[in-house]
Amino acid sequence: MRIEPFALERWMTRYEMDVQWDIAESGIYPMSTRELLALLPEDERDDVHGRLLDTRLGYSEARGTGELRQLIAETYENTSPDEILVTTGAIEANFLLFNALLSPGDRVVAVAPAYQQLNSVPRAIGCEVALWHLRHNGGYFYDLNDLRALATPGTRMIVINTPHNPTGAMLSAAQLREIYALAEELDAWVLSDEAYRWLDLPGSEPLALPMRNLGPRGISTGTFSKPFGLPGLRTGWMAAPEDVVQRCWGLRDYITLSPGKLNDALATIAFRHRDAIAARTRAIVSDNLDFAEGWFARNSDLVSWTPPRGGLLAMMKYELEVPSVELANRLAEEYSVMLAPGSAFGYEGHLRIGIGSTPAIFSEGLQQTETCLRDLQASGVPMKRG
Repeated sequence: MRIEPFALERWMTRYEMDVQWDIAESGIYPMSTRELLALLPEDERDDVHGRLLDTRLGYSEARGTGELRQLIAETYENTSPDEILVTTGAIEANFLLFNALLSPGDRVVAVAPAYQQLNSVPRAIGCEVALWHLRHNGGYFYDLNDLRALATPGTRMIVINTPHNPTGAMLSAAQLREIYALAEELDAWVLSDEAYRWLDLPGSEPLALPMRNLGPRGISTGTFSKPFGLPGLRTGWMAAPEDVVQRCWGLRDYITLSPGKLNDALATIAFRHRDAIAARTRAIVSDNLDFAEGWFARNSDLVSWTPPRGGLLAMMKYELEVPSVELANRLAEEYSVMLAPGSAFGYEGHLRIGIGSTPAIFSEGLQQTETCLRDLQASGVPMKRG
């Protein structure tokens, strides 16, 4: 397989370990192992700590432990543990599904912009990839008429992402049902990247139920990285028909073989206590949204945004005539702030912002961003016309 460079990952790797204020990150601020284990009832902690310390670091169950798969399966309708495959993040789940279900020449309709994997991997397989672009009119939104025009007979897969990376747009329950009905009509799969499941935002409408719940043509992928604040566990999953899971399991024998044993154990603890983790997430996000509202109002001559309806990401539009990669590099190198260049998503003149950092990091990162923009303005960088 020949695949194009992953523009966003290459850019983020350049700076993410060095900046002080990372406000481009797509997940919630990571939990420590101590914080995670503190969620256990006191009368269980010593026993669980002992079992973790005594765990022999051999291979784990290749599909993910039965306990973890059972917990995940219970969050979907009509789904058994055999229809769950635990993977190395949602990124592996998506990769396996593309390679198990697609062949060269297949037509794929994929949402755009998106996490680049969702269109680059099908393209590398040799598929014909039609991009379903979000629209913008006072906010970002999906237009199902555009999807219907693209999903012509012979379409093998429709790839969606909700809440959306990078705009924070969402598909409603009614829209998801329409997409599933279209896939049934076409005898196509719907692969729904649901990395932000359980990440309802304060004051926003609840997230729709997973695509997996709608029927056998629906596949959902999920992760512990974004909503749980546990990206270092490198643990995700797919929920799919058993025969699809079996095919993907066969493929991953050649890639990662199995989840890490400690990763699986810690993920199981996190899943059992996801309500407490969700409360932590809501507190962080609520503080950051409050600060952002005032910051954007104060700097409305230079920046604007559409707050996310779900998830943790949004696009920040800026009014200076400077390419987004150049601006993002300057922010990282001179102001120690990380905001991802919009050009990585096809949104030149924008930066991707995440609202999942701690309030201290988020507020200081925006303050430093303001300083950078005002410095550029004072140096004579022109404002955009119109």
